[in-house]
Amino acid sequence: MGDVVNLRRARKQKARAAEEVKADANRLRFGATAADRRVERARADLEARRLDGHKRSE
Repeated sequence: MGDVVNLRRARKQKARAAEEVKADANRLRFGATAADRRVERARADLEARRLDGHKRSE
């Protein structure tokens, strides 16, 4: 026989897990300092320039 599950409790646990995933994403997105954001932006710009430099001109 299977275990008895309280559906209200299971639904709340699922909602909490989804909120935690969203919170983790927001921590990564908004939790960086201004210096960290500048460094990340500089790395992205450098990577984009390197990629553009390897494109063929036709």
